[in-house]
Amino acid sequence: MNQATNALALSGTAPFQRPLRRLAASCFAVLTIVATAMPLPALARSAPESFADLADEVTGAVVNISASTTVEAKNRTLPQLPPGTPFEDLFEEFFNRRGQGGNNDNAPSRPRSSNSLGSGFVIDPSGIVVTNNHVIGDANDISVIFSDGTRLKAEIVGKDSKVDLAVLRVKSDKPLKAVKFGDSDALRAGDWVMAIGNPFGLGGSVTAGIVSARGRNIESGPYDNYIQTDASINKGNSGGPLFNMNGEVIGINTAILSPTGGSVGIGFAVPASTAVPIIDQLREFGETRRGWLGVRIQNVDDATAEALNLGSARGALIAGIDDKGPAKPAGLEVGDVIVKFDGKDVKDSRDLPRIVASSPVGKAVSVDIVRKGQPQTKQVTLGRLEDGEKQASLQQPPVEAPTVTRQALGLNMSGMTDELRRRYSLKDDLKGVVITRVDPNSSASDKRIQAGEVIVEVNQEPVTNPADVTKRIDDLKSQGRKSALLLVSNPQGEVRFVALTIE
Repeated sequence: MNQATNALALSGTAPFQRPLRRLAASCFAVLTIVATAMPLPALARSAPESFADLADEVTGAVVNISASTTVEAKNRTLPQLPPGTPFEDLFEEFFNRRGQGGNNDNAPSRPRSSNSLGSGFVIDPSGIVVTNNHVIGDANDISVIFSDGTRLKAEIVGKDSKVDLAVLRVKSDKPLKAVKFGDSDALRAGDWVMAIGNPFGLGGSVTAGIVSARGRNIESGPYDNYIQTDASINKGNSGGPLFNMNGEVIGINTAILSPTGGSVGIGFAVPASTAVPIIDQLREFGETRRGWLGVRIQNVDDATAEALNLGSARGALIAGIDDKGPAKPAGLEVGDVIVKFDGKDVKDSRDLPRIVASSPVGKAVSVDIVRKGQPQTKQVTLGRLEDGEKQASLQQPPVEAPTVTRQALGLNMSGMTDELRRRYSLKDDLKGVVITRVDPNSSASDKRIQAGEVIVEVNQEPVTNPADVTKRIDDLKSQGRKSALLLVSNPQGEVRFVALTIE
C-alpha cells in the first residue's frame, strides 16, 4: 500500500512540475521587468566611521577669541547708617577690601574689566578672522588664540549687528591655515555636519551631528535664515565654523535654544550664503552697504491671495512706499505684490528683505509684480539701506490709533467729517471712510482693525463714503468672491492691507 501510494505520488509529480516551473520563471521575469522599470530609492549613506581626518584637516584654522572690555568703575557709597552702629565698621571694611573707597568721593575710580570667550576661524592666510559680533561686542582688547597656543592681538575690520558677524585682522610672521566657504544652499535636512569651537572656554572641541532644518526664523533680526543643527553647540561656540563633510564652512554657529544654557540639540548657524556677501562688504568698506528698495511690505495670506486673484498665497504685498526711496520713481505702487526680485522667487514677505539687502547698491534690477491680477515687470535702481534708515530716524514715530453710518463686514462706517478728524486726530490729507465701531465677534476684530482707522480702498478701488464700501462688497458677492481686500490707514496715514471674509 505504501509503495503504491508513493509510486502514485512520485509519478503524479512530474506533470505538475513543468507548469510550476514555467509559472516561477514568468513571475521572475515580471519581477525583473518591474525592478528595472521602477528605479530603487537611493540608499541612505551610513555615518562616517570617524570624523578624525576631517577634524585634523581644518582644526588649525579654528581659533578661540578672548575679548576684554575695560570700563571705569563708579565709587560706591556706604549705606547711610546711624553713627556708632555696630555694622559701620563691617561695611567700611567690606568696601575697602574691594578698593571701592567707601564714602570717599575723592578716591580715584578703578577700571573694571569684563571678559568674553568665543570662537572664530581664519578665512585668509594673511590673517582675516571671522566671528560673531556679540563675541567681541564693544571690546577694546581682542586676542586670537590658535590651536598651537599662539596668541595674537586682533583689530576690528568691521562688524554687523543685524546678522551678528564681525571680521578681525591679526598680523602673523607666517601664512596662517585658512578654510573656505562652501555652498550652504546645497544643504539638505539630514546631511552630516561638524562644529569646532571653544565651548565653556575648554578650547578646540569637536562635535558632530546633522542638519535638522533650514531657513529657521528665530526672530533675532530682520534677515533670519538659520541652519538648525543637532551638533552640540554651547556657550563659547559662538562664532565658530560649521563644516560639511568636504571641510568647507557652510555656517557660522551663532545661537542655541536651551532652557538650561547648555546644548539640548537645537543650535543655529548663519548660512554661508548669507554671511559671505556681508563679510566681503566688511572687508572692502569696513561697514555694510545693503541694497534698499524703499517699500513697506506685509505677508500674503490665503484670504489676501484670493482677494487679489493671485491663485495662491505668495510674494510680498507692498503696503507703503517711501517718498524718497527707489521704488517710487520706478513705478511701484501700494497694492502691488512682488513675486520675483532680480530673478529670485519671493515665496513670502520674509524672503524679500534678505534678497534686497544682499543686492549691490546702485544695481539695476528687474522686479516682477502682480498688479490687480495682471503680471508686470519694473526696473529699479537700488539705493543704500543705511541711507534710508538715516532718513527714517528723522521722521516722527507713528502714534497708536485711538479707540472709537452704514454697516458692513462687522464695521460701522461714516463719511469723513471735521468732527471725526478732531476726534481721532486724523491726518489732514487723509481721505476715505472712517471706522467708528468694530464688532468684537467679527473677522475685522480678529484682524485688529480699530475704530478711528480709515478705509482708503476696497479691492484696490478708492472709496470716499460708506455707500462706496457696501457697493464694492456687493459687487464682490455677485462675482462669487469670498473675501474683500481693504486698504486701511491709521490716523497718521500709514496703511496696510487687510483681507476680510465676506459673509
